[in-house]
Amino acid sequence: MMIIWRFVAFMILTLPMVLNTAYAERIKDITSIAGVRSNQLIGYGLVVGLDGSGDKAPFTTQTFKNMMAEFGITIPSGTDPKLKNVAAVSITAEMPAFAKPGQRLDITVSSLGNAKSLRGGSLLFAPLKGADGQVYAIAQGNLVVGGFGIQGNDGSKLTVNIPSVGRIPNGAIIERSIPNTFGHGDSLVLNLDQANFTTARHIIDTLNDLLGPGTAEALDGTSIRVSAPRDLSQRVSFLSVIENMEVEMGDARAKVIINSRTGTIVMGQHVRIEPVAVTHGSLTVMVQENLEVVQPNALADGETVVVPKTNITAVQENNRMFKFGPGVSLDQIVKAVNEVGAAPGDLMAILEALKQAGALNAELVVI
Repeated sequence: MMIIWRFVAFMILTLPMVLNTAYAERIKDITSIAGVRSNQLIGYGLVVGLDGSGDKAPFTTQTFKNMMAEFGITIPSGTDPKLKNVAAVSITAEMPAFAKPGQRLDITVSSLGNAKSLRGGSLLFAPLKGADGQVYAIAQGNLVVGGFGIQGNDGSKLTVNIPSVGRIPNGAIIERSIPNTFGHGDSLVLNLDQANFTTARHIIDTLNDLLGPGTAEALDGTSIRVSAPRDLSQRVSFLSVIENMEVEMGDARAKVIINSRTGTIVMGQHVRIEPVAVTHGSLTVMVQENLEVVQPNALADGETVVVPKTNITAVQENNRMFKFGPGVSLDQIVKAVNEVGAAPGDLMAILEALKQAGALNAELVVI
């Protein structure tokens, strides 16, 4: 471990000259340290001070009575306190790694009942718990609500954004730290944000070349174990050097992503198509409903009536067939489709047909 630490000082001086690699990313931007993570917190509480926009849920009344009992005030059984300015809410927050008692967190407050708006409300003292049921923070404060709603006596209403959700910047104070494994053992594990065996190999080669053979080893296509100093101060400096190293990224898997709602199609640069001929066309049927007046002649015994008249027209587009050559590139795909004049919807159908025919090498993802 001492050999690694002595080498860190040399690396700090030589790192900018050694790692001037094109198409490279910092290790900090593509990995995370195993065990160093944020944690979700959740709580339940009451928002008071609303301008008649509170809820009428039974659990809100129950919570209010329980809170008043804590202050020595007993509300008689069967009494309805008519809480128009109180709302029951859920409180959520994300506690980052290494957060310490006394630091503050931003919190999000959301209505649980039928409160119309939380604008102008104040959150009362509420504990925030982790997945283990322990209290890690205490929340309280005045809400900032970005939406608002207006309703008239005739039932008409106008709502902008979501008035039943608000935030309180720095609205929670941390009371307890969450343990982590950062200072345990002789090594750390780096997890790639996206599994890629080529990127993992590049990281291992870079670390072993600069820190010495055997410093880094692969556990799989996502995780890399790196030997690290036991002393926490040295470990922080050691990781500061590692996370700023730049490594060449491995090529991503060929993929085509289709947004079926908007018709947006995104294709990666490694998308390839086998030799195939494609034709596309569409049959457009137009139905037009008209009204026609039927007038009997003057001597006939009848009355004037209005009858419907339907006109149906069918138009068949005469589109040309186009050909994809072997190993066609992304530029050629776009050019061929544009020359034929295919719309995004037509292109989606073409790509799906190519995938079914085995002529498309890319993964097709529809979102």
